[in-house]
Amino acid sequence: MSDALQAVNGDGPVLECRNVVRQFAEGASMLEVLSGVNLEVKAAERLAIIGTSGCGKTTLLQIMGGLDEPTSGEVIVGGHSMAHTSEVQKGDLRNRYIGFVYQFHHLLREFSAEENVAMPLLIRGVAMQEALERSRKLLDRVGLGERLTHKPGELSGGERQRTAVARALITEPGLVLADEPTGNLDAGNGEHVLQLMLELNRELRTSLVIVTHDHSIAARMDRVLVLEDGRLREGDI
Repeated sequence: MSDALQAVNGDGPVLECRNVVRQFAEGASMLEVLSGVNLEVKAAERLAIIGTSGCGKTTLLQIMGGLDEPTSGEVIVGGHSMAHTSEVQKGDLRNRYIGFVYQFHHLLREFSAEENVAMPLLIRGVAMQEALERSRKLLDRVGLGERLTHKPGELSGGERQRTAVARALITEPGLVLADEPTGNLDAGNGEHVLQLMLELNRELRTSLVIVTHDHSIAARMDRVLVLEDGRLREGDI
């Protein structure tokens, strides 16, 4: 079991948002996108965040992952606050505790599938041979054992997204944050990717937070929250 999973397998939440506010300058005024968001994500929980386009879902996910700073409030990951930490420290927390899956795969074009998936381990300091061995095993697990040396441009859309899911999970993080992970795929590939994420959630007990506009995806999660007027509320699907 990874250090990240050991750190969050107790009674405490994997991630907490405490009164998170995010404002953006809009001309001479300030636009408040998030107005005091409070959230706890439990170990192995599957959570969907839904809301209208432009309501701030992606902004919230970026703040949860330490990719954006809240105007005020605090995010705690694996028991560690991201407030008042350096970019290097945030990067270390992300690498230890969080995996990311985006609508667009964001794979590095010049590297093969196995190298892309191994990258988070290499950043962590794992030896190249071990990182590649672990990458190959996980790619085989997601059905890409025959595509290890292919670069992103040589993979189909569904294959690229499965590679991105493998990259997010290679470190066995306590939490995966997914932003419309099937939004750029056709129905068949989208279902394949979603099933893969749900299987790995069960197998690795990694918490899964999905931002989606697709209510059929949200209905398959343990809990659904609606972002509305800058705040989260319990939702029904």
